[in-house]
Order: sequence, then structure tokens, then C-alpha cells
Amino acid sequence: MPIVPDKCRGGRICAVVLLSLVASHRELDLAVLERLSSDVHAVGRELVGASPSIAGAVVLATCNRFELYLDVDDAAHTPEARDAVAATVAARSGYDARKVAAHLAVGTGSESAAHLFAVASGLESMVVGEREIAGQVRRALSTARQDGTTTGALEQLFQAASRVSRRVEAATGLGATGRSVVGVALDIAERDLPAWADVRCVLVGTGSYAGASLAALKARGCRDVRVYSPSGRAGQFAAARGVAAVPAGTDLAAELAGVDLVVACSGAAGAVLTVDALAAARAEDARPLTVVDLALRHDVDPGVRTLPGVRLVSLTTVAEHAPAEHGAVAAARDLVEQAAEQYEAERRSREWNPAVVAERTRVLGGLEQALTGLADGLRDERAERALRRRTRAALHGPTVRAREAARTGDGAAYARALAELAAIDVPQVQPA
Repeated sequence: MPIVPDKCRGGRICAVVLLSLVASHRELDLAVLERLSSDVHAVGRELVGASPSIAGAVVLATCNRFELYLDVDDAAHTPEARDAVAATVAARSGYDARKVAAHLAVGTGSESAAHLFAVASGLESMVVGEREIAGQVRRALSTARQDGTTTGALEQLFQAASRVSRRVEAATGLGATGRSVVGVALDIAERDLPAWADVRCVLVGTGSYAGASLAALKARGCRDVRVYSPSGRAGQFAAARGVAAVPAGTDLAAELAGVDLVVACSGAAGAVLTVDALAAARAEDARPLTVVDLALRHDVDPGVRTLPGVRLVSLTTVAEHAPAEHGAVAAARDLVEQAAEQYEAERRSREWNPAVVAERTRVLGGLEQALTGLADGLRDERAERALRRRTRAALHGPTVRAREAARTGDGAAYARALAELAAIDVPQVQPA
């Protein structure tokens, strides 16, 4: 760990640690992720407010991942921070804290950066290369800003992740293929639908994912889309996008007569379409209905798949049908790895350099103060220039070694170079 001239609790030298705690569709069932993500927006505020070792937190929660990025004041406090996260998430999910801790993979330093860069570039998504995640990463940082839980270190990390995401797309074209969770879901759904121009669709939700879903529907040629919002925001959302809204307060199931497709992505707390309600609404409707539920917390009761004529496409279905990785992914992963190494080197340089600057300032500042204190008649400009050159030359070697050690993460070499700088005394100034 880097040696930084800041003091932690107990007076020890410490370093800021970027800590990531990650749970995703790759390791966990989506039902587990759903429970971990309960009341997710309160987690960051509570952690920063309750734990003295956690300076900042950014929460990234999507349909297939739940991740926390923390700014912890000292590597020694990492277990304490992890326990605080486990307790906070357990209180909301209903899981035992030990089970939550077991579900969260811990990464620090360059591991955290490399993972977030890969996530932002779509490389860890259910559909590899999808682009919605880049916006979700940006919004996670914006939410942390609004909540007052971000820090300079977290800002730099997330802004770097967005830059890497754009670099990966520009260099590999990975995002240009248009692959997304929404796209794969609609590809699966269209097998049982009429021509897109004839599809009658109800879109449930008004958030960013609903916007992406509507854009994907329009791109396919779907012209008859009505928007339903459990929170009553359908009117404004629909008007801004040139589609119709289901009037607020309307029973959703009753609006599905004659509908071919439901795309649900509101993320409401609890199902907005139940088995019983849909069964009653379809009692005299033999028209096939395809339901696409993209909400992690299930907008639609999964039991609707048992109803005659109803087909359900869920996130699990998408995961099973997601397209395989292609050649651009390997190039993207190389770019992400290089970017993470460069980011970590630059971060260490920023964190470790103040101690180097402090030693140089002690010597050079002390020299200038001594020279300034000489009376005008006792000063020799030629001798003073020579003394400055000798002093800077003595400082140069250990300074270069310290900064190179910072970039490479060699703590022992850095400590030796810093000790060399500390051993350089302020030169004695002799009057002319």
C-alpha cells in the first residue's frame, strides 16, 4: 500500500483505498440480486453517515448487478467497511449479514478500477458490449453527487471509467453493434409477434430503461405504443416522445385487451401485473400476448407464463439467449487492462507525490530563506547559483526514484527514496 503523508486514526501513516464490493449475474441468481438491491439508494448515504472509515460511496445497481464503490481512509479498515456494507444491505434485503458478505466480491485499488472500466465498457454485462450500462455508470455518479456521498477519488474513478468506455467503443466498435438487453429481449419476443408495424404495445415505466426500450421499439417499426406508469408519470414521458399515455389510475390489466406486447421496466416495488389480474382480463381474449419483463424486481409476476396464450421473456431468458462474445471483445479487454494500469499509476503518483514535494520544499525553501536573510553586501550571486545547482542535483536522483516507484507501486523503493530526501539537510550558507 502507498505511503502517504496523511494520518489515520491512532496516528498511523495511511492511504486512501478504493474498495469495490460486487455482486452480478455472473455469480448470482437474479432473485438474489433483486433482494440485495432492495432500497439501494439509501445504502450509500447510510454508509457514509454511519461509518467513520468510509469517506464516500457510489452505488451502481442495474438489472443484473449490484455494486458499491467506497473511498476508505485506510487499507486496515477494509474489513470494517465490508462489515458495515454487509450489515446495511442485510437490513434491507432480509438476508443474514454473513450471507450478504459472502455474496459480495471484494476488490481494492487497481482491481476496482479494472472492474469498473470493464463494466462501463459493457464487458461484464449480460449482453456483452451493450451500451445502456455506460449511462447507468454516469447516473450512479450523479446520484452520489446529489446525495453528497462522492469524493475526489470516486469522482476521478468514475469519470475515468466513462472515458475508457468511450475509448473502447471508438477503438473496437463494440457498442456500435447495437447489442443490448432490450435488443436481445425484443429479438426473442418478435418470434411470436405480428409484423412490427402491426404490433400493439404497452410500455410499463418512464425511467431511462423505458426510454431505451421505446427507442428500440420505434427502431423496429412499432408505431402503436402506449405508456403506463405505476407512479403516474406516463403523460409527461409519452408527450415528450410522441406516443400515447394510459390515463393515470387506470387498471393496467384492463388495458391489455387486444394488445400483442407488454414491455415492463419500471422497477416498481412489487409486481404491477399479477397472474390473477391478467387471467381475469384475458378471460375472453384469445389473442396471443408476449410479456417482456426487464425489471430486476419483477414488474410482472413470473407466474403469468402459465396462462394460456401468454409468453414471458424475462432477464433470465435474455441471459440464456445473449449473443456470444466476438473478436472485438478481446481487443476491448486489452484496452481496459491497459487503462486500469495507467489509471492506477497516475493515482499512486497523485497520492504519493505530496511527501516528495514536502521534502523538496523543506530543503529548497530553507535554502532560499537563508539566502534572503543575508545582508546585500554579504551576497555573492555566482556562489548562490552554484549552491542552488548543487542542492537541486542532490535532490534530483531520489526525487526521480521516488516518483518512478510511485508509478510502479514499489512501496519499498519509494520509502528508500523518500528517506534519502529526508536525509538531505538544508545547505549552510556562507557570507561572501
